[in-house]
Parts: sequence; structure tokens; C-alpha cells
Amino acid sequence: MAEGQRDGEGIPEQVTSEIFTAANVVSFVRLCLVPVYLWLLLSGFNLAATLVFAAAAASDFIDGQLARRTHTVSKLGQILDPAVDRILMITGVLGVFLVGRIPLWVIVVVVLRDAYLLIGGAWLLSRYRIRVPVIYPGKFATTFLFVGFAGLLLNAPLIPGLGWCDISWLPGFNGAAVSWGIWFIYAGLILSLGVTIYYTVAAARALAAELRRRKEAASESSSAHGDA
Repeated sequence: MAEGQRDGEGIPEQVTSEIFTAANVVSFVRLCLVPVYLWLLLSGFNLAATLVFAAAAASDFIDGQLARRTHTVSKLGQILDPAVDRILMITGVLGVFLVGRIPLWVIVVVVLRDAYLLIGGAWLLSRYRIRVPVIYPGKFATTFLFVGFAGLLLNAPLIPGLGWCDISWLPGFNGAAVSWGIWFIYAGLILSLGVTIYYTVAAARALAAELRRRKEAASESSSAHGDA
């Protein structure tokens, strides 16, 4: 969220500089669960890894609600919450790839998309003070992906593939049995790419408006000096 964002009742939400808020503590705990999840998965504890990943993913809703309902939206939280989402997303897909349950191209799409958003967002914020607000479809895309990863982690029950092709890197569409989670992965990928296009367009418009504002401000300043 950006400064001055309004809450659900249309009341301007004040952004604080506090660090130790309840929402930030939840985000930090979620971050600490990431290495725990990876260790459990790579050690063969599928169920435990699934539960830890599910807890970290599900608590994404909690920190945002805590911040808004307690009116403690913080500058740190605005950075920490989406960053933890991205870290959890990347480690989630990396984990299921390392245990051989997802094709490489899914990792490439997820990692490149998240890197694009992180780097682009950081550049806009640091250079132009532009922050594109998170939209709910983006949260839905993240939820679909998290549910899909949890299904692949659990790896049960397995369901028959559609048998539409013999391509090994399209699980679910070929005839091999696959976790039900793969269909949530596909839905999340499609929605997340659509959201990425929206963020790109919104950022381009905000950047154009900011450049235009700076140009007008520079022109006015030059005119003022010329009249002096």
C-alpha cells in the first residue's frame, strides 16, 4: 500500500514508521519458516513440509488484516510483506523442483516474473518515489500458486493426466498421474501473468505522469528565474 491509501471504509490510512508492529512480527515469523520448510522437504518429511509451507502461506492474509484493523500500516510492512511473499513463492517452487515434482519452465516463469516486479518496483520507488498498489487479483494468483505448491509438496492424492499430449514437461496434460496441485499452479501462473501486465501498465502511466510533473515544475522554475 502507498501512503494515503484508504481503508475499506474510505478513511485515509496513516502509514507509520514503527518497526515492531504485530503485522511485522507475523511477516518476520513467516520469513523464518522458509528455511524450516526447505529442510523438512529435502529431508523427506513431505507432510511436515506441507504443513509449514501452508502455515507460512496462509498467514499472508493475517499480517495485512492486522495492519489495517489495528491501524498500524508501516513503511517496513509495505516492503516486508510483499518481499516475504516473493521469497516464499520462489523457495516454494524451487523446493518442489528439487524433489522432481515440477518442470523447470515453471520455475523460470515464477522467478523471472518475481525478479521483474522486485527490481522494477525498487527502481521506481528509489528513483521516482512511485509505488504501484497491490491489487486483489494478485493476491488470488499468489493463493492459487501457494495451494498448488502445497498439493505438490504433499504429493497425494495423484490423479490421471488428461492424455492430450506426450510432452513430459506439461504434467497434467500428458497421460502420467500427477498431483491435483498442478492445476492450481497453472491457474495461478495465468492470473499472475495477467496481473503483471496490469502492474506494468499502471507503473508506466504513473511514471509518465511523474515525468510530466517534473518537466512542468522545471519549466515553471526556469520561468520564475527568468522573471527575477
